Amino acid sequence: MKFSIDKQEKYSLLKLEEENLNTIIAPNLKSEFVILRNEGIHNLILDLSEVEFADSSGLSAILTANRLWNDSGTFILTGIEHENVKKLIKITRLEDVLTVIPTVQESIDYVLMEEIERELKADTDD
Repeated sequence: MKFSIDKQEKYSLLKLEEENLNTIIAPNLKSEFVILRNEGIHNLILDLSEVEFADSSGLSAILTANRLWNDSGTFILTGIEHENVKKLIKITRLEDVLTVIPTVQESIDYVLMEEIERELKADTDD
């Protein structure tokens, strides 16, 4: 599986550098998600801008990441540019379950705002 990861202080950006997110790629992607979560990554942005096709295994990997970050941070899906992937997300109604943001920069801005909100909430809870 080809990917790049950019680890920043408040988030990590994983860019999948594959055309297909399918049964061949999905298990490795799930493993990478678990590793990142165990490393203490609080916010993950998954960039699918190079992905042209996804199947149910690929969607399962994405849902795994969403579950891993559900209670401790933010998981964002971004870069859904290819029509096949857009249709699959729409048909499965995953846009109702996942945080899907059009661009990487908008995703970064979203994560940073979420972090500010968490910090403010933590200050008021103390």
